[in-house]
Amino acid sequence: MMENQVDLNPCQGCTIVAVTAAPVPAPVRAELFGPSRRATTTGLVLLISLVAFESMGVGTAMPALVADLGAVALYAWPFVAFMAASVFGTVLGGRWCDRAGPRVPLVAAPLLFGIGLAVAGTAGAMAQLLVGRVLQGLGAGTMTVAAFVLIAVVYPERARPAVFALISSAWVLPALIGPPVSGVVTEALSWHWVFLGLVPLVLLAVGLVVPAVRQLEPPSGEVAAPRRGLVVAALAAAAGVAGLSWASQQVSLLALGVAAAALGVLVPALLRLLPTGVFRAGRGIPTVVAARGLLAGAFFAINSYLPLMLNGTHGWSLTAAGIPLILGSLGWSCAAAWQGRHPDLSRVTLLRAGFCSVALGAAGMLLVAPAWGVPWLAAPFWVVAGVGMGLGFSSVSYLLLQQSAPSAVGFHSSAAQIADQLTVALMIGLGGALLALFTSPAVALPVLVAGMAGLALLGAAITGRAGAQAFAANTTTLSS
Repeated sequence: MMENQVDLNPCQGCTIVAVTAAPVPAPVRAELFGPSRRATTTGLVLLISLVAFESMGVGTAMPALVADLGAVALYAWPFVAFMAASVFGTVLGGRWCDRAGPRVPLVAAPLLFGIGLAVAGTAGAMAQLLVGRVLQGLGAGTMTVAAFVLIAVVYPERARPAVFALISSAWVLPALIGPPVSGVVTEALSWHWVFLGLVPLVLLAVGLVVPAVRQLEPPSGEVAAPRRGLVVAALAAAAGVAGLSWASQQVSLLALGVAAAALGVLVPALLRLLPTGVFRAGRGIPTVVAARGLLAGAFFAINSYLPLMLNGTHGWSLTAAGIPLILGSLGWSCAAAWQGRHPDLSRVTLLRAGFCSVALGAAGMLLVAPAWGVPWLAAPFWVVAGVGMGLGFSSVSYLLLQQSAPSAVGFHSSAAQIADQLTVALMIGLGGALLALFTSPAVALPVLVAGMAGLALLGAAITGRAGAQAFAANTTTLSS
């Protein structure tokens, strides 16, 4: 019987090779809200939410504010002061972070923002209010760039789509509740509390972020290259954006002259402040920065004039005219959340899909804007545009950090925000010029939305050049 025994070990005498399973990536939620990052994530979202709420809510309180201060003729200047200071803070904040890391800016900038809130909230004259708005703008611009640099340092690449989804939500919620809450606070208490009520939340956000920034090491290795003329260029950009912002709120020959002068100042400044190749969609970072501007310009130009389209052309109430804006914001938030749950999808593909969705939403407004248009179509088409922004904006942010050398994250982040601010100011100004030329929204706004649809299609056409490239190519960022 022994000779018939079957050997049940077929590998006897074989060489055994040990196979080690690849580590399973940690769940994205754990990367954001695990014990080591919970406070950091909460603090970042709160900081961005405060900037967003202040930006969205102050417009509702502005009529009561200027009436109380007796400065109706200066209505536009609190907005212009904030915008110009934000541009300057964005540029210098990016440089600060590249040179010294985000530790100090992430504490100093929110505190400066909070001081600006206190100065504006206690203002008894327009001069003090403008000082407060300048301080808020400086703090907000620096803080936003520092937040992006912190994301690059603290969060692993796979978790960043989810972080950017949270950042998008931090803007969307204030867009929905900021104006009504500001209106209630202004009517029930005073416009002063629209500013002062945020100060304790600023201190809370700083308290949440401080433990994280304490653990950051000073930047080591490659040092950011010196950028000559940066301060002068930042001042020129701030002046140019201020001029464009003011001109976009006026309809006159003077506004046209101011806009032309602002562009004359901006062009040489942008050659210092944007990466080389932005205007020709150079591969990598230049295209990513250009995509940020094209997305923002196409969407926010129509977003700004959509209430006028529905109210002035179709006779909707202002409340009803705001409904598509709310739906667009919800579409943005949902799409951003969806892409955050799919970190392994190609961000270039998502960026192209985002541009196509914005182009479709903008083109759909051609069925709404004319006098013969169908106004209720604004709601579904603007949801589509919002979905495009949720996919596109998060993808731009991801690609920007993915392709930036550590010593250039601040510069590239500030460049993307400047491209955003500048393109929005230009496109809104274009809408104002069209209204001045054609006088009727039913004639002017179809021209605007057609142009914005074309802008989004241009973005879709260049997204193939937004793919990753070597760090070495990204560090040569000065235009000449």
